[in-house]
Amino acid sequence: MRIAVYPGSFDPITNGHLDVIERASRVYDKIVVGVLSNASKKPLFTAEERVDMIKRVTGHLDNVEVDSFTGLLVDFAASKNATVIIKGLRTVADFEYEFQMALLNKALNPEFETMFMMTNSKYSYISSSMVKELAGFKGDLTGLVPCEIIEAIKEKYK
Repeated sequence: MRIAVYPGSFDPITNGHLDVIERASRVYDKIVVGVLSNASKKPLFTAEERVDMIKRVTGHLDNVEVDSFTGLLVDFAASKNATVIIKGLRTVADFEYEFQMALLNKALNPEFETMFMMTNSKYSYISSSMVKELAGFKGDLTGLVPCEIIEAIKEKYK
């Protein structure tokens, strides 16, 4: 079975993230979306809330599992019996950073491969940071994030 991990903070999940998950789910037997819980960051949503939101918007994908993790990505991937790490790319700047991370992960565990997936061009400008900033100013989130989570995002800014 070909198992891949798609890690990220997903604070919140965007349509770009969902695009990568849906496309990767057609390539691999199982996708584990790994929600990073990083104590040094102050996310808008708790890890549990992010896991719940991703489960809601990926419910139509039978081969997608969602879980949170702390610590090293390679340890999380190994715990899920994955051999591939998926990284979504929007820009060349994303590639430069993710390329360094892929080399580090390969040094930590040579068994892992990193697969880069370009997001659909219609989502290339969307980031979770931009979504949060727009939501803070009561902007329209339609088309940026899955419609199922728009109200949850708005609630955080009331």
